[in-house]
This record gives sequence, C-alpha cells and structure tokens, in this order.
Amino acid sequence: METRANYVWVGAITLTLLAVVLAAIIWIAGLGANSRKEYDIFFPQSVAGLARGSGVTFQGVPAGQISQIELWKKDPEFVRVRVQLDPQIPVLQGTTATISASFTGVSTLSLSGGAKGQPPITEPGPEGVPVIPAERGGLGQILASAPLLLERLATLTDRLTRLLSDENQASITGILGNTDRMSAQLADMAPELKAALVELQGTLAQSTRTLNAFEKTLASTDSLINRDGQSLAAELRTTMQRAQAAATALEATLNDTRPAARELANTTLPIANATLQDLRRTSEALRAVTERIDNGGASAIIGGNRLPDYKP
Repeated sequence: METRANYVWVGAITLTLLAVVLAAIIWIAGLGANSRKEYDIFFPQSVAGLARGSGVTFQGVPAGQISQIELWKKDPEFVRVRVQLDPQIPVLQGTTATISASFTGVSTLSLSGGAKGQPPITEPGPEGVPVIPAERGGLGQILASAPLLLERLATLTDRLTRLLSDENQASITGILGNTDRMSAQLADMAPELKAALVELQGTLAQSTRTLNAFEKTLASTDSLINRDGQSLAAELRTTMQRAQAAATALEATLNDTRPAARELANTTLPIANATLQDLRRTSEALRAVTERIDNGGASAIIGGNRLPDYKP
C-alpha cells in the first residue's frame, strides 16, 4: 500500500510541475507578444506567398512576424495584414511596406524608409492600430502582371512572324536596294547640291539686303508723309476749290454765248456755206483753164478749134 501511494504522489507532483512549466512558457510567450507593437498594412494587390508567422524585415533586418492575414471586411478589394514588430524598430513617418516576391513562390514582407527625425507612426487606423502605407514591390508587380505580359509577348511574336514573312522580306530587300540607289545618286549630286546651297545662301543674303533697303525706304516715306502730308493736302484742297470755281465760270460763259451761237448757226453759216460753194466752183474752173494751158499752150484759150489738114 505504501509503495502504491508513493507512485501516486510522484505522478501528481510530476504533472503539477509540468503544468507549472507549461503555464510559465505560455505566460512568457504572452508577455513577449504583448511587448511587441502591432501595425496594419492594407494591400490592394495579391499577397500570395505570405502566411501567418511569416517573417517581417526592416531594411533587411528581422523585425517581427505576421500575425493575421484576411480580406478587409470594410472593403474586400484590400487585404489586411497585421504584423507584430519589436519595440526597438523605428517605424517613422515615411516608412512603407512592400511584398518581396521570388520566383520560388515564397514572399517576404519588407519595411523601408522613414528618415531620421521624423515622428513615429502612432495614430490608430480603422482597425484600432497604426497603419503602415503599402507600396507595390518591383518584382511583385511584375509577377502580378505576368499573364498580361505573356499575352502581349505572344501577340508581339505573332506580329513579328507575319512581318518577317517571305513576301515582306522581299519587299524590305527591295526598299533597302532603292535606298542604296538613292544614296548613290545623292552622293553623285553632292557637288551640284553644294553649288545650289552656295547660290541659295547668296540669294538669301541679297534678299536680306534688299529687305533692309526697303525698310529704310518705308521709314523715309513715312517721315515724308508725316512731315509734308498736311501741307500737300491743303494745297490739293485749294486747287480743287479753284478748279470748281473755274468750271462754274465756264458754265456761265457757255450759257451767255448760246444765243449768239444760235444766230451764227441760222444766218451766218448758210451764207458762209454758199460762199464756199462759189469759191469751190471758181477753183474748179481755174483748174480747168490751167490744165488747158499746160496741154495746148495759149492758143488753146485764144484760138478756136483747129481745122484738120487737107490731103488730096
């Protein structure tokens, strides 16, 4: 009986010691957990590769671990990741969180930034703990967009294949040949082009000089108009007034001579016309006498008609 009682006491004491040790371990673990600072990180993209208990690094130094990963109930487009960090980690304003993915599928949560002298991130977020801003990682972003990149790469490859077909290669060869011939022709025409450029430069220089002279002429014309324009206008106005007065006087004179003109047309002109007709007839008679004298001498006027000679 006594031996059996000793075994019971030994077992009870052993179980009690184990329970005490376990409770101490749990208490120490809880104390350590409670001594860490918690932060939330909201990612708008996939967090594939992260899991509860995954490590968190700050500038490559281990800083804590992930305690929760879940879709944010208030906005399912975001993934809420809660991390527990060592108290000595300086989480300052400007610190950002990125997911560093690898091709093996394992991802780590990295913290970086936060210049010295900046205040710490302490303001509680929507879930009651401070929030560290999330930032897309370079490789993570590439891996997230890998399907789209592969699709575009396949499309580009297909287009290149069609572009480099036999028919298109022949066309490209012809284009290159034409380009070579044009280059050779341009090389042969280089002296002519050089001469044409020299002539063009001379023409441009002459045009510049002509333009400068024209500008000077315009300036002289403007000064002349500004200086003598008013006096010339006044003289022109006076001349026009005098011309108007002369026209008025001439019109009056014509009105005064109209009766005399009528008398001249009705009386004098008929007499003058008759006299002219008489003078015309007299002239014609004198012309006839003169012609007779020229042809037959004075006898053509003094003697009569000459008898014809008689022949037996």
